[in-house]
Amino acid sequence: MRIAKWVVVAVWVAVLVPALLLAGRLGDVEENDNAAWLPGDAESTAVVERAARFQPADTVPAIVVYDRQSGVTGADLAKARADAEAFTRLDGVVGQPQGPVASDDGKAIQTVVQVHKDSEGWAGIGRIVDAITEVGEADANGLGFHVTGPAGQASDSIKAFSGGGGLTAITAVVVVAILLLTYRSPLLPLLPLLTAGAALVTSEAVIYLLAEHAGLTVNTQTSFILTVLVFGAATDYALLLISRYREELRHHEDRHEAMAKALRRSGPAIVASAATVAVSLLLLLLASLNSTQGLGPACAIGILVGLVAMVTLMPALLVSCGRWIFWPMKPAKPMNPAEPTEPVDGTARRWTRIGAAIERRPRTVWIGTAVVLGAMALGMTALKADGLSAADQFTGRPSTVVGGEIQARHFPAGSGDPVYVVANAAQAEQVRAALASVPGIAAVAPPVVKDGAALLLAELRDDPSSTAASKTVEQARAAVHRVDGAHAQVGGNTAVMLDTQTAAARDSRVIIPIVLVTVFLILAVLLRAIVAPLLLMATVVLSFAAALGVSGLVFTHVFHFGGAEASFPLLTFVFLVALGIDYNIFLVTRVREEAQRHGTRRGALTGLSATGGVITSAGLVLAGTFAAMGSLPLVFAAELGFAVAFGVLLDTLVVRSVLVTALTLDVGHRMWWPSRLASPGEVREHREHPAVGVVGVHQP
Repeated sequence: MRIAKWVVVAVWVAVLVPALLLAGRLGDVEENDNAAWLPGDAESTAVVERAARFQPADTVPAIVVYDRQSGVTGADLAKARADAEAFTRLDGVVGQPQGPVASDDGKAIQTVVQVHKDSEGWAGIGRIVDAITEVGEADANGLGFHVTGPAGQASDSIKAFSGGGGLTAITAVVVVAILLLTYRSPLLPLLPLLTAGAALVTSEAVIYLLAEHAGLTVNTQTSFILTVLVFGAATDYALLLISRYREELRHHEDRHEAMAKALRRSGPAIVASAATVAVSLLLLLLASLNSTQGLGPACAIGILVGLVAMVTLMPALLVSCGRWIFWPMKPAKPMNPAEPTEPVDGTARRWTRIGAAIERRPRTVWIGTAVVLGAMALGMTALKADGLSAADQFTGRPSTVVGGEIQARHFPAGSGDPVYVVANAAQAEQVRAALASVPGIAAVAPPVVKDGAALLLAELRDDPSSTAASKTVEQARAAVHRVDGAHAQVGGNTAVMLDTQTAAARDSRVIIPIVLVTVFLILAVLLRAIVAPLLLMATVVLSFAAALGVSGLVFTHVFHFGGAEASFPLLTFVFLVALGIDYNIFLVTRVREEAQRHGTRRGALTGLSATGGVITSAGLVLAGTFAAMGSLPLVFAAELGFAVAFGVLLDTLVVRSVLVTALTLDVGHRMWWPSRLASPGEVREHREHPAVGVVGVHQP
């Protein structure tokens, strides 16, 4: 360890030099096109491929809307015509714009411009929309101007996501603030922060290489989730290691010996915790939704790199610095090497008192806690996870939302963003008739025929991103599929949204049971038991249901969000179950360690007092990092951040400290069945004087 620490630091410095360069290129390989996230067998994906012969597949419509409350003038129409001509000269604009067209009430003008999606994806669209806006706002003379539609939404979304750098800074500040409160040291928080930062940069570099050379799907959503997950989880592992190291420094003069002992004692829990989270995330590879598939391995890489950093770089930095890094709360050097190992700080004493209170009536405590959590879970009925309309995707009112509202007031809701139908040319008119008979279809243009195929464009009566429009697409598919021999398929942006919801629902049904079984098996191997893993899984699932229930109520009645993305329940489940099991692993591995020497009853109380402070700090760090996602003006980020942050706090402060401890005290040695530790003859327990608040042990 004396020489190895410098070797470890040197290796990490050598890794970080190229990693910094590669991590900066991660944005170059992001794919933010919704259609690209769908599975290849989705109907809307097939339409994109079949329609490529009629028009470029890599274009999206930008709907340009002008408005004047007093009514548009001849000069306004002249400006709109001049702007339309100017748009054609902009890089990235494809073909001639449709319009301008004045609304029936004479208060608005609409022009539809096709925008090219280049290799830069959303970022490229954003620049084109900015150029269109610059043209439209010039010499407006009080005429309102907005860009909406798919291109406008993409532009405002990338601007919202561009707050990722601010998210990293906010996350770092949250981590430092909580570590300062935890350790009351101005220096110590720098080491976990530096180590987590190194893990994040290295993770981004690895993910970039996989996206560039192995086909891994990465999007901006993945990037900001990776940031908060790596900072949160890696700092959690640092907290557990530092806590054990600090404990060992009280009993070892040599800091290298203390770190070696701390790694041996905390390492299995840290590795098991990281493995559980990583495996759970990797199971997202079973998803049919490409965006979810890519999120799983990307976040798993972040967790594993964070683990490696915290068991190599972090110990090396700690022992390199020595005891002074804890200033002004430096651990005292040991006076008596044989002194007991239980922590004696004020935090441990508080958790000892909590344990003593639970011990008096453990069954009453766990039943009451379970009932309260079950009542909270009832709020899930308020959660609407069937996707978000374009207007509901932002927490504020960017230009695309305002423009969409103006368009909806003055023009048919579906204009500019049609439904695409591709069919065999011979049955084109039959398909057109079937499509026109669908109630939610306002109009169907004459078919365009080429190479034996036909393309039909249909205008929706409702907002293309609304639930009503999705139902119309379902009806349209049913209608055109009934035309014999037509091989008709329905696509377009509304169909993409519908197929995304369908794929997300399928992914939840498939992945959630597999995650539960996998995490149970990991716990069974770690704890060498069956009863304890079953109880822990039950507590985590109950905690998830309660968190989702409260989130549903808050989203609906406090934040007044329009719903949630279809993938929200699955992602929340994976994060909360995997991360919730983390804290149970930290607690129960310590309980089992103590139970082997003193029995399960005293092990439960000692484990709670020994780990209570560090697990609470870890929970606060992880909750704080996810809560930082609320700084992005996106409903999905705000909802995921709130749900995970609330769920982590609930799991840390209630489930782990109260419910699991009470269950352990009530079930006793049977927790460890079928291992030898479950035998009542292995350790005989009895209560000491009640005033002591702990459990004593007599060896048989």
